[in-house]
Amino acid sequence: MTNINLVKHVIYFLLLLSCFFTKPSDASRGGIAIYWGQNGNEGNLSATCATGRYAYVNVAFLVKFGNGQTPELNLAGHCNPAANTCTRIGSQVKDCQSRGIKVMLSLGGGIGNYSIGSREDAKVVANYLWNNFLGGKSSSRPLGDAVLDGIDFNIELGSPQHWDDLARSLSKFNHRGRKVYLTGAPQCPFPDRLMGTALNTKLFDYVWIQFYNNPPCSYTSGNTQNLFDSWNKWTTSITAQKIFLGLPAAPEAAGSGYIPPDVLTSQILPLLKKSTKYGGVMLWSKFWDDKNGYSSSILASV
Repeated sequence: MTNINLVKHVIYFLLLLSCFFTKPSDASRGGIAIYWGQNGNEGNLSATCATGRYAYVNVAFLVKFGNGQTPELNLAGHCNPAANTCTRIGSQVKDCQSRGIKVMLSLGGGIGNYSIGSREDAKVVANYLWNNFLGGKSSSRPLGDAVLDGIDFNIELGSPQHWDDLARSLSKFNHRGRKVYLTGAPQCPFPDRLMGTALNTKLFDYVWIQFYNNPPCSYTSGNTQNLFDSWNKWTTSITAQKIFLGLPAAPEAAGSGYIPPDVLTSQILPLLKKSTKYGGVMLWSKFWDDKNGYSSSILASV
């Protein structure tokens, strides 16, 4: 056997070995998305990302915008945007990104005053987000010069009108060189009352569905079927790069829908991973995750 043939045989043998030793689950391995920003006792953003447990962080929330309002960022006890003390978080955003973690600004939440009044208003809000949090320029960027990876829609109040227009307006910035990720956190009843039309644009990259505070489509003790039925409906009905199972990180983090870690890893995730759209798990929130250690207990199975 010549040296060339010997090398070919060795390469072939190594390729065969790699087939045997590659874990089948690698293709379905997901990541954990976390909401950060609504409790000053949850640690700073850099420390959050340094845990190594999260692949995505949603900085929550921009609570006021639209209809001519001056936009308002609320990061609870972390900083005061009015006093311009949130700019220091910009370096922490960059720290997270240097670890390969995507950082989004989350719009909305359960408390606030936000809406989009028209297609033109959607363009105004999109331009504000681009210039103040994304790749544009402004003299008053709340998080300094950090360029966030995208915008998260956590729309829980107000009107369903024109969120699709906002998604389209934001997606138009993609041609400026750096992709603007669009993510969303609809409630599990399908279709989502407020975000349904936005999700129908097929422009969203990641959708982390809130499978909590909605007993008919989420887990209740001993009953996984409602959750599976809802998951199947979502994964076969919307176009998104990846879909995530959104959960409370502790029993106290939501009114209902908490899944004990052992139930999640043994009974639920194995079935969800069969979907090619499976992206992982979203948790509300960093504060509650710290209290309960939830992400640590599920990370190896996500």
